[in-house]
Amino acid sequence: MFADFLKGLLAPDPAPLPDTDARLALGALLVRLARADGDYQDVEVARIDRVLSKRYNLSDADTTTLRRDCETLESEAPDTVRFTRAIKDSVAYEDRRAVISAMWEIVLADGERDDEENSLMRMVAPMLGVTDQDSNAARLAVEANS
Repeated sequence: MFADFLKGLLAPDPAPLPDTDARLALGALLVRLARADGDYQDVEVARIDRVLSKRYNLSDADTTTLRRDCETLESEAPDTVRFTRAIKDSVAYEDRRAVISAMWEIVLADGERDDEENSLMRMVAPMLGVTDQDSNAARLAVEANS
């Protein structure tokens, strides 16, 4: 379903993603993170929906459609290293930093910081080109608002 999208994203010199494609790529990262511990919980799905709805000002139906597309893309996307590096090359820094914030919301959604989720966060933030300081600040902000 997303073969052409992924081919373009993983090209040697990818063009910046249009907004709709960036939504898919970034949402797929949220899904990948939520699935990292092998337990894709309803609370995580609800948090992903909330993040996508708020970030993109979507209706409930549009949010559900986007998340389902993100779930499909995540299952078809290559390994996390190649996928995040491709996103880094085609998505603006501010958007990537906002995704790290959203990812921390997913990690903390179920009240547990699982080893697999923590490991993925430590790996993904630098691959997205987001500094440790920005990632830590995002985590602290999410914890303060939880």
